[in-house]
Amino acid sequence: MEKNLIEHIRSLEERHLKPAIRSSKEEMDKILADEFTEIGSSGRMFDKEDCMNRDLSQDDLSMHQFTMQEVAADIVLTTYYLINKTLGRHTLRSSLWKRIDGRWQLYFHQGTVTKQEIINGK
Repeated sequence: MEKNLIEHIRSLEERHLKPAIRSSKEEMDKILADEFTEIGSSGRMFDKEDCMNRDLSQDDLSMHQFTMQEVAADIVLTTYYLINKTLGRHTLRSSLWKRIDGRWQLYFHQGTVTKQEIINGK
């Protein structure tokens, strides 16, 4: 897989975690595919409209152990650990990114609360 593609997708993933982006409907509209679905760490399901109309986290977030795999032509799977420094919460994240009309968009996302020990490899 192209190193440039991995870097590009990682930058998109990091971008969608930034408070300035998460608070902008215009920016989130660019990032999220129209068919976007999320399974939140609470187990609740969200679609694009839900995400566009809710107050998304403004917490201090950091991504660790990012990996990416090609699932099919124009679809990649990313996984990473996310540390919410504000809440002291750790989650395992997975995302499907899909190239739609030549542009990569977030198609699916899931967050699962985990223990810090898992992130540290224990």
